[in-house]
Amino acid sequence: MEALAAVPEKKTINWPTTIAIVAFHIGAVAAFFYFNWTAFWVAFALNWVALSWGIGMGYHRLHTHRGYKCPKWFEYFTAICGTLSLEGGPIFWVGTHRIHHQMSDKPGDPHTPHDGAWWAHIMWMILGKGYHNETALMGKYAPDLYKDPFYRWLNTWHWVPLTVVGLILLAVGGVPMVLWGIFLRVTFGHHATWLVNSATHMWGSRRFQIRDDSRNNWWVALLTFGEGWHNNHHAHPTSARHGLAWYELDITWLQLKALETIGIIRNLKVAKLDAGLATQSKAA
Repeated sequence: MEALAAVPEKKTINWPTTIAIVAFHIGAVAAFFYFNWTAFWVAFALNWVALSWGIGMGYHRLHTHRGYKCPKWFEYFTAICGTLSLEGGPIFWVGTHRIHHQMSDKPGDPHTPHDGAWWAHIMWMILGKGYHNETALMGKYAPDLYKDPFYRWLNTWHWVPLTVVGLILLAVGGVPMVLWGIFLRVTFGHHATWLVNSATHMWGSRRFQIRDDSRNNWWVALLTFGEGWHNNHHAHPTSARHGLAWYELDITWLQLKALETIGIIRNLKVAKLDAGLATQSKAA
């Protein structure tokens, strides 16, 4: 597979992405003026669905790395949950993440802190080339998804499930429910996910001395249901378990184990702690 260097980089502002990010941040601030506990708990539940079921369980550990096997209906379900994060369609997300692993912290990595902490966190989407709707191009990096008509459709219309949920929330709970369940919740989820791109390549411990700068960061793991054990993940990308030690809380992994127990998923791939590879070091 060719590296991202083969894809031209764009240094002008990506206006659709920028406008969406600004609008959602404004809505997130407005949410604090319309607080109620029902809206808060709805936002909490939707954040769990979008980040843990959608991004962690779906886009990342299943669609990108194939860390377990499941029925097609469950695969599609987690993909729809992933779109509720407003982080792009499955082909875009998977393609970008596979490029990140291929070129991690090297030229061609779409979001390495080597190009700046803020670049890794957010600016790569604002000033980088946007591929959300270039399904065929990103399909080169996610051919397994591109061959499926459902994923091609969802990649183009990834904003539809979130819009439908937003309309339901508006009908049920009015403006406060939309501000909390959509705007603040999506904005919080964005920054939590972006911290995996930025913070976990700068701060934390390194159990495995591998070729990139990935690190295990406990507070990012808490915000992302287990995605912050990033050094573990980069050392063992196909492992469905990211928190490899007993004290590394990985909520998404615990849910996967429960789903395996009741027979919905199978063939969970799990890395073992290898004393020959593991060395513990810590960065400030």
